[in-house]
Amino acid sequence: MKKFNSLKKSVRDNIVGYTMILPALLLLVIIGIVPIIITVSYSFQYKVLTDPLNTHFVGLENYVSLLSSKQFWEALWNTVVFAALSMGIELVVGFTGALLMNSAKKFVGVIRTAVLIPWAIPGIIIAYMFSFMFNDQLGVVNQLLQIMHFINYPVSWLTNGPAAMLAVVLADTWKQFPYISLMIFAGLQTIPKDVYEAAQIDGAGRVATFWRITLPNLKQILLIVLLFRTMGAIRIFDIIFGITGGGPANATATLLFQAYKYLFGDMNFGLGSALSTIITILILICSFVYIKVLKTDD
Repeated sequence: MKKFNSLKKSVRDNIVGYTMILPALLLLVIIGIVPIIITVSYSFQYKVLTDPLNTHFVGLENYVSLLSSKQFWEALWNTVVFAALSMGIELVVGFTGALLMNSAKKFVGVIRTAVLIPWAIPGIIIAYMFSFMFNDQLGVVNQLLQIMHFINYPVSWLTNGPAAMLAVVLADTWKQFPYISLMIFAGLQTIPKDVYEAAQIDGAGRVATFWRITLPNLKQILLIVLLFRTMGAIRIFDIIFGITGGGPANATATLLFQAYKYLFGDMNFGLGSALSTIITILILICSFVYIKVLKTDD
């Protein structure tokens, strides 16, 4: 105790601080880092649960097998298409919702609560909701389109590749746009009103004000939104599992869904772990690009 008291105050504060966060760090290592290490180690092994006695080291064989398979490239393309469409639509809808909430004069709390409802619903429930809505016989989508005379007969949405992809994108958009809206709305609240007033006095129009004031001030918020939504889009599973099951003919099977099929369909933990590792690397690359492109002085 005397030795501890003899240390400088800054050193003592650091020791006390690290001691207090040590349990949280240990928990983080146990539930976060250890599984990653195990997954990466499995990716270099032949590890099939139906052949447990034949587990052995195979080096990069699992990665070579993945990169040479048609299923991997189809899943990668589906992931890119899903991520691009869902994030593009979500940003537009989310930004619009944030601007509407920011301009609202009354019932702002009620509006924010209502917007949060889709985000609070579990993804698998939303998936089954949209699966029923896009049903070719009983779905409300076909019924509404027929009432409005856009179609003359029911469309089988979930048995057509592009239509099925559109269905899962719309489901994910409906679930995730509240998060984007509330994040951007919070950013809008931090922009000083006098900046807009000065721009208005200088004769700046709405478009110029949006591009020169609103967007630059939301750069950090947009970085966070893009990072989290990119991770979510690449890791999408529940929506696709509930609506299409990866079909038709793997038209909506993304990388994570393909990893699920390897892991729990084929019981091939080697291939599944290799694909999971590739997904993690892909997320890190996207995050690095976003940070470089949208970095600010702060």
